[in-house]
Amino acid sequence: MAQVTQAILTAIYTRLFQAFGPQQWWPAQTRFEVIIGAILTQNTNWGNVEKALRNLKRAGCLSAQQFRKISLPNLSFLIRPAGYFNVKAKRLKNFISFLFAEYDGRLENMRREDGRLLREKLLGVNGIGPETADSILLYAFEKPFFVIDVYTKRMLYRHGFADARADYPALQDLFMDALPHDAAMFNEFHALIVQLGKNHCKPKPLCGACILKDFHYSLVQKCSCCHKALLKKGDRVKTPEGYHCRLCALK
Repeated sequence: MAQVTQAILTAIYTRLFQAFGPQQWWPAQTRFEVIIGAILTQNTNWGNVEKALRNLKRAGCLSAQQFRKISLPNLSFLIRPAGYFNVKAKRLKNFISFLFAEYDGRLENMRREDGRLLREKLLGVNGIGPETADSILLYAFEKPFFVIDVYTKRMLYRHGFADARADYPALQDLFMDALPHDAAMFNEFHALIVQLGKNHCKPKPLCGACILKDFHYSLVQKCSCCHKALLKKGDRVKTPEGYHCRLCALK
């Protein structure tokens, strides 16, 4: 496993920024809209979230007070485009209950909370996991917690910086331990990785056109199944389909 250093992450960031430019993420007008979007985007794409947010805006339901008043069935109906609407409606209501119980319904009170304590509290809300909590912390409150998602994990794994079984805390620590805790940079870096995942590092990747195709990677020496870089001869297993990593060779 290649060691992740500040120099390596900075080099990745620089390449991505030069290729994609500033992402200006998260696309929202208020902190509250960021939080609602972070919960709605669970297990769906952003296009579906935008449809649900438009419904909420038309109904005048993008404030904590209005969310507190709206009934669960009506909320489910409005967010239907985001999928899993009954589950997500309950999760949104759980967050609203938390906001009023802990912070008197005021996001400014929430913003003033210590970041690590706020993260711990958010993770105690039913329906909010690490990725959602860190998205809220970073994008709504500018607190420096690096967000790990499927795009980040895929990039790190394929370039030999993380094991396939690495969990969320282990992957997050790669960034948190190597980089200065700069919320603006974390924001941009994560958004750039998302663009990489959408454009190149897909489940079936377009490696030949990728900005990182020669960065700790080889278009020839890679697993033809999971597309992990196999730069060391001992990592490669030759098969009729090409090279496999040792894990895929066992399947």
